[in-house]
Amino acid sequence: MYAVIRTGGKQYRVAPGDVVKIEKTEAGENGAVEFAEVLAFAGENGISKPASAKVRATVLGEGRGEKILVFHYKRKKQYKKLQGHRQDYTEVRIDAIEVDGNSYSAAK
Repeated sequence: MYAVIRTGGKQYRVAPGDVVKIEKTEAGENGAVEFAEVLAFAGENGISKPASAKVRATVLGEGRGEKILVFHYKRKKQYKKLQGHRQDYTEVRIDAIEVDGNSYSAAK
């Protein structure tokens, strides 16, 4: 089973036990993060939009992604501009998916 969550303006397909790099977020108590915006859930009964669902995760660490070079160029105008960017991220491990009172967690 898996769930599709939205965080940081992006959508992620997550399953219990997955490690995902998401946009930088603030961790709560004990490094726990809860995602309440669950767009879809796929389980034994197929794919559905749950009425009430949460995804619980634990923060493993924070970091910065690879450098991306942004190059602007206009031909015949002697215009060149080079800029770099590194995106901050938070690495989380998905602990459990709670859907309509049922909890699905990773096998230990």
